[in-house]
Amino acid sequence: MIPTELKKKMNPMLVKVIVISFLVHVVGAFIAGVVTIATIVIKDDAQFEVPPSVVEEEPPREVKVVIRPEQAKVPQTQRLSMRPVANIAVADVDVNLPDMDQSFTVSAGLGGVGGGRLLGGTRGSIGMGISDISVFGLKTRAERILFVIDTNRRMVTDKKGGLDSYRVIKDEISDMVGNLSAGTLFNVMLTDIRRIKLFKPRLVPSGNEVHQELIKWISTVNDDATRPGLEGVYDSFEPLLKALPESEMQAAVSWNNGHNHTAFMTQLVIEQSADAIFMITGDHRGFGKVVAPPSEAQLLAWEELRSSQAYQDQAAAFYQEEPEMKQRVANELAKINKARASRGEPPRVLARKSNDVRGTANELGLKWKNPHPGGGPGHTDIDPRRVEKHFTDVIEKLYTSKGQQPPSLNVILFLAGDEVYRKSWEDELKSYVRFFKGRSRIIRGKNEIKSARSALETKN
Repeated sequence: MIPTELKKKMNPMLVKVIVISFLVHVVGAFIAGVVTIATIVIKDDAQFEVPPSVVEEEPPREVKVVIRPEQAKVPQTQRLSMRPVANIAVADVDVNLPDMDQSFTVSAGLGGVGGGRLLGGTRGSIGMGISDISVFGLKTRAERILFVIDTNRRMVTDKKGGLDSYRVIKDEISDMVGNLSAGTLFNVMLTDIRRIKLFKPRLVPSGNEVHQELIKWISTVNDDATRPGLEGVYDSFEPLLKALPESEMQAAVSWNNGHNHTAFMTQLVIEQSADAIFMITGDHRGFGKVVAPPSEAQLLAWEELRSSQAYQDQAAAFYQEEPEMKQRVANELAKINKARASRGEPPRVLARKSNDVRGTANELGLKWKNPHPGGGPGHTDIDPRRVEKHFTDVIEKLYTSKGQQPPSLNVILFLAGDEVYRKSWEDELKSYVRFFKGRSRIIRGKNEIKSARSALETKN
């Protein structure tokens, strides 16, 4: 039997409270479990945040900031060393500088002929005095230039245009010097066979003052038909070659024989320590035939010939006629010059000197009754390969051994319009300028030399 107390009915409100409390605990336990599982077991998914909105603002006003460059600090000099001045060799360069209101650069090498090599340049070059050069169309660039002008009477003969043509040559050189860059070194050498006259003792810097001095100096050259070339010019002289004093070849080249004049002058101009050389001449066949004095056998043969009775008789007849021929030459020239004067022309200049009776008579077409028997001791021909070897040795001594660039040698050959110039001579001339890394040009007559001018248009 059920006790009576249990049969009593439970309070409904209490039952609701108990049920609600139970449900709340169950739900809370479920939520706690879910949170625990989500936090520990399941990884968080990537979350993205929306960037905050940007409020557009006006840019600030431009502010200019001047940054002053930091001045370079002068490093302290360490281990200063002293050298006595006597140990420093300076190239032989004239110190007559241009006016101080000009911008110029003096370029002088150190030591020996041609000086030293600076910054890989030639003879002390730093490239600031280099000029473009153009002489009668032959062009190059150089810092030390030598202009060599033939003044011999053959340059002012009628067929070449006389004094007028020569004036064109003087103007071309003067104009080129006037257009040189400031600091370019130059000199002008006048030649007459083996005699020379220099504008300055050595290369000098270009400039207005020295240019005007050159114009005045060169204007007196071949300005009078009665005094052509360097004949009687007091300050002209015959120089000596210096490069290889012990050389047999230099001795041969120095021998005063007509065959050797070009080789002699070539070595002389190479010794002037220039980068570029321009030769304007009326006679050039390359090296041509270079000869040495006659051998002993040749001298004996010559002595035997001129001692013969036949030779002496012929020579005596020639010398007896010589005064008569001299007068005939004078009379012929007087007649020619009288006609020229009536036309307002200067006297005729002969290619031979007046004391060369045989040469002047031949030039005027006068015939001898008793020609000279001719002959002579002769000479010894030198192998052309020895000649080139000699000039290779000269260049080695003066330039290559010092690490310097040899000069280029350029030739302007001025001929008469109808003057004979063989193809073989022209070939030798071309070979000659190739040897010296230069160029050549042949100009004929007055009209052609006038039209060939190019220096005035050259700008630096």
